[in-house]
Amino acid sequence: MAAAVGAIVMLALMVICSSVHGAGRTLVLLDNMAMKETHSIFFKSLSDRGYDLNFKTADDPSLKLINYGEFLYDHLVIFAPSVYEFGGNVDVAAITNFIDGGGNVLVAASSDIGEPLRDLGAECGIEFDEDKTAVIDHLNYDVADDGQHTLIVANTADIIEAKTVVGEKATSPVLFRGVGMTADPDNPLVLDVMHASSTAYSFYPDENISEYPHAVGKNTLLLAALQARNNARVVFSGSVDLFSDEFFQAPVQKASPGSKKFPLSGNQNLAVALSKWVFREQGVLRVGQVKHHKMGESTPPVAYTVEDDVEFSIVIEKLAGDKWVPFDGDDVQLEFVRIDPFVRTTLKRKGGKFFTQFKLPDVYGVFQFKVDYNRVGYTHLYSATQVSVRPFQHTQFERFIPCAYPYYVSAFSMIAGVFVFSLVYLHHKEERKEKAE
Repeated sequence: MAAAVGAIVMLALMVICSSVHGAGRTLVLLDNMAMKETHSIFFKSLSDRGYDLNFKTADDPSLKLINYGEFLYDHLVIFAPSVYEFGGNVDVAAITNFIDGGGNVLVAASSDIGEPLRDLGAECGIEFDEDKTAVIDHLNYDVADDGQHTLIVANTADIIEAKTVVGEKATSPVLFRGVGMTADPDNPLVLDVMHASSTAYSFYPDENISEYPHAVGKNTLLLAALQARNNARVVFSGSVDLFSDEFFQAPVQKASPGSKKFPLSGNQNLAVALSKWVFREQGVLRVGQVKHHKMGESTPPVAYTVEDDVEFSIVIEKLAGDKWVPFDGDDVQLEFVRIDPFVRTTLKRKGGKFFTQFKLPDVYGVFQFKVDYNRVGYTHLYSATQVSVRPFQHTQFERFIPCAYPYYVSAFSMIAGVFVFSLVYLHHKEERKEKAE
């Protein structure tokens, strides 16, 4: 009996631990089920990290993302570039609502791209090129290319320098074969993760160039990302092959003479790092305890007084695996704001605690201690604490203000002058002149 109870307790603990460590329910939409085998390494890396993968074809009539007002999944993977219509209750509007609700989406396209993916990209500030087009580079293509120069080699210098998004600095180039993208210049949330070289362009491989290509040079995006204002994340890849076993295990060598040969491409490291970022394993911050008080005290007052010396501190943590650890940033700033900032200062760090000391301005009103931290690759961190600042009470003013000394002197000199004048006037006696007879 005791053994059975112990087994039940252990099972419950395992379930709890797995639910805490588990990365979430993930719906994977594929063109066909054969992609489970051709992209098995990538999907295995997700499973090993605790993701509960549910594989379905993109046109499955039973598809749905929401049921009775609740999302059925935490993440969505779309490896179905050629789909022309999603099945069930899934469409571009449903996926957009999924993102608005905080869901994360990984989208991989190819030269055979359908309208749904192009529409989804347009909703997120990404414009895919036309169907049957490809990114072409006549100078940076791999030796295994079939002659169309569409199997291009992306240099490590063309990858964004953001460790939280793409992991450690890549040492091997990345293989890419797919459609090109451009970003909406008016959308500040779109991130250029990897772009093509200056000699690349996007066009139909089998046709002569008769018009200006959709994307040319470094404006041709190969990988793009979006972090919405609700911290939901979306990654767009122009190549579904970038995540394939073939590209993970392929050697890389440019076709130009004397080029260095790399035994393995950098695709796997890049793909795994991207998946960690888009599914919020990396770059996630949260606010802990926030404190503020006068210098020498430990509790905040009902209201501050102008020119008080105050101390402010905030605890910031980042997610590392399944644990929250102190954040190690050194560029966190505090603003003391009424309508505009009256004080802006960089916070000092001790462990995960950020703190500063400063004097309040000689302006009263309703203020906020505001920390607004928005950096590439990290979730948007925002903390605002409202306080009141009142003017001096009449008993708190100085008895004599140094800047008023000239007025004091003029007042007392006038009093002294009147006093002297009064003495002279009262005690002065004029001699009377006698009238001559």
